[in-house]
Amino acid sequence: MNWRGKITLPEQFSGGCSCGAVRYKSEGVARYMGNCHCRDCQQATGSAYFPAVLVKQTDFRLEKGEPKWFERQADRGHAMLRGFCSECGSPLFLINKASEGAMILFAGSLDDPSWYQPSRDIYVKSAQPWDQMDPSLPTADGMPA
Repeated sequence: MNWRGKITLPEQFSGGCSCGAVRYKSEGVARYMGNCHCRDCQQATGSAYFPAVLVKQTDFRLEKGEPKWFERQADRGHAMLRGFCSECGSPLFLINKASEGAMILFAGSLDDPSWYQPSRDIYVKSAQPWDQMDPSLPTADGMPA
């Protein structure tokens, strides 16, 4: 389906790292999808932004392997834990301690990322000048309230 068209969100989906050492599954519909342009996400992805898919932690489960975790303090002072594969380095998910009960997945780690449809761009004050954002999406300079 065209990325501007209506996409039916899957009620369950899976993903994992590039080498297959870490696999996950979500048993619920994504609660939020958006692009984060903060410098931390740029560094974590090695790209212009982090395409994020938020699911409830209770819907998420590891199917195989154990990720390695990196913890960093966010701009608001809370902990951000990024999970990645220790074998191939693929970024997989994020736990934002300010959003208890949520697991945030890297859209690129999904087995089928074609249904990813961002609803907004955040931290656009940090966006790179070469980044081409969708002008039809709402933006926020930082984290929306």
